[in-house]
Amino acid sequence: MADVDGQFDVTVKSPMGDQNSVLTVKSDGDSFTGQMAGSMGSMDIENGSVDGNTLKWKMDMTVPMPMTLECTATVDGDAISGEVVAGAFGAMALSGSRKA
Repeated sequence: MADVDGQFDVTVKSPMGDQNSVLTVKSDGDSFTGQMAGSMGSMDIENGSVDGNTLKWKMDMTVPMPMTLECTATVDGDAISGEVVAGAFGAMALSGSRKA
């Protein structure tokens, strides 16, 4: 089973510029919990699922506007990459690496 647990420094390429945050992943079988914390505050992970080394989750953003974000990411060793789908704004690339 892939090691998806840990903290990752991630960058989301948003329309407002790069948003840096820390993604915390704590898996339990085929599900996971955690949060994404950055300059816009922190968001709890909801409906987190683990399929091999692929993570899927949702987050409710409140700043700068209320919106549900749908996220997918793949952990490859210490690297993580994927996308965040933000309603009308479409998909934004997510990438980063595991904290040492």
